[in-house]
Amino acid sequence: MKTLIFILISIISGAVSGIILAGMNLIIVEPFIDKAIGFENANLIASGENVDMNEQNSYRIWQKAGSILGGSILGMAFGSLFGIAYAFSRKILPFSNDDRKKAIFLSLVMCTVLFVIPFLKYPGNPPAVGDPETIFLRESLYLGFLGISTVSTLCLCLFFYRLRHIAQISIIIPLIYAIIMSSAFVLFPYNPDKISISMDLVNSFRIASGLTMVGFWIILGIIFGTLWYKFKPHEKTKLTAI
Repeated sequence: MKTLIFILISIISGAVSGIILAGMNLIIVEPFIDKAIGFENANLIASGENVDMNEQNSYRIWQKAGSILGGSILGMAFGSLFGIAYAFSRKILPFSNDDRKKAIFLSLVMCTVLFVIPFLKYPGNPPAVGDPETIFLRESLYLGFLGISTVSTLCLCLFFYRLRHIAQISIIIPLIYAIIMSSAFVLFPYNPDKISISMDLVNSFRIASGLTMVGFWIILGIIFGTLWYKFKPHEKTKLTAI
């Protein structure tokens, strides 16, 4: 393994994907957040609270401006995680002769395990949805559900590696994962907070934020696979006599 090339591929693909994610969020997701904040401000003003709009607007400008940097940092973190997962699983992934297809396949698997499944149980909400007093409970539920999805996947991947010679193992493993997560889906309680704003706005936000995250994972897989295919960090350097 060419370690330096491997690290650069992971970081660069993650950073570029994260920047693209931030750009997509600015265009697609942020307008829904602005609308939700408007609803929240209206409710606060109606209840007699004083809202400093200038301070809030300044904060939102700063927040949006910093989203590109935040996206790149988030992307590098996920890119590093993806790179490690790819290096360990590359030999058992399908599409044996094409690292581009391997990377896209892995990105879809990781997107499903780390985002889609937890998102289906605990979808994201815009501002104005969520009681500050329940934030610890909500975070605990989400992280617990995410932990079950992640740990069960890692364990099942180990089983798959050890039992990969069994013909039907590629069907059995996903079935076991589906049973585990279906059970967790039933046993874990739903988000306790009531939604007091327009469900159209909430659902639009969820769809937009969900699509951008799925897009992020797909883009990460494409960029990572393309770079891996081009530079082949798995190939050992050949020494030639002079």
